[in-house]
Amino acid sequence: MPPVSMLIKPASSSCNMRCRYCFYADVVSHRELRNAGIMNKQTHENMVRRAMEYAEGSVSFAFQGGEPTLAGLDFFRRHMTLCKKYAKTGVQIHNSLQTNGYAVDDEWAKFFSENHFLIGLSLDGPKEIHDLFRKDAQGQGTFNRIRQTVTLFNRHKVEYNILCVVTEEVAKNANKVMNFFINNGFSYLQFIPCLDGLEGEKGEWSLSAKRYGEFLVTSFNKYYSCFLKKKFLSIRNFDNYLSLLAGYPAENCGMNGRCAAYFVVEGNGDVYPCDFYVLDKYRGGNVNQNSLREIRNSEVFKKFVEESYPVSKECKECKWFGLCRGGCRRYREPFENGIPSLNFYCESYKKFFEECGKYIVAMKESLMR
Repeated sequence: MPPVSMLIKPASSSCNMRCRYCFYADVVSHRELRNAGIMNKQTHENMVRRAMEYAEGSVSFAFQGGEPTLAGLDFFRRHMTLCKKYAKTGVQIHNSLQTNGYAVDDEWAKFFSENHFLIGLSLDGPKEIHDLFRKDAQGQGTFNRIRQTVTLFNRHKVEYNILCVVTEEVAKNANKVMNFFINNGFSYLQFIPCLDGLEGEKGEWSLSAKRYGEFLVTSFNKYYSCFLKKKFLSIRNFDNYLSLLAGYPAENCGMNGRCAAYFVVEGNGDVYPCDFYVLDKYRGGNVNQNSLREIRNSEVFKKFVEESYPVSKECKECKWFGLCRGGCRRYREPFENGIPSLNFYCESYKKFFEECGKYIVAMKESLMR
């Protein structure tokens, strides 16, 4: 039995914001049931019970959406009760939550702190950039509201990191965005390249390969500068490259070169192998009817993983393949003859590794010493 990683959507696709580039709004528009509603008590209990039955070593419950706080604080209080009810010797339980921060108040912040939730807070840089695409339901920018949440997190000593979606505008202002985060004391950062629609639909937020390459170089230079100054800064993808160089697997599944198939649980208990593919054809079962072992061994999950195995000839012959590994399959769509195509950001990564690769190696050697 392995460690178990679960990504849970307790409020399904419901959200109190209207981010213009939202990938999950696009995903649910391609399936029969767009919103599975708030997860009920029985489904919640079945999910926790099955996770604990299947797990060895650790269980990670990561709540996401939509916006997971819309499930209500009582849902998460019940979750803590269920974790205690089904806890077993030798299995550590980790809880985390990704939020837009819009509905977080003092009570939420206190709960996160007291129950040791690791929080991912979405923030796309300074106000004029963040507010371009991260709107509330009335179409207004949300930066000021999210800064209030930051104040609450700091007051209650909530453990949190920042998730920034790299749009074309963010990439175009890479230096400004990085300075904003560093100068405001945000030491744990995640950068996610903005996704186009499943059918290739683009918008003014769409990220070009050229701009993303420039962003990678600029953000790494800030990362490396902090390292040299012995000023702590964690940027998830760069941290993962150091892990790969040291002989460990990347913690970010998309950087290992093939899909891992974790458990994404929708509000009604349906389970899928990846957050980017919560689609009808990838439904592997339901926690109300199936054990996690059955779901993991389903033909749907097996096929999903196997689809990610092929690697293009160009990738195999690239000197940076050992670090890049072709990247996440979501950026290798559409498939060609049933095989993932070259990563859309291939030229971005080549530029990054050519300019920064030697410094990553130097960092790894310094850390190993």
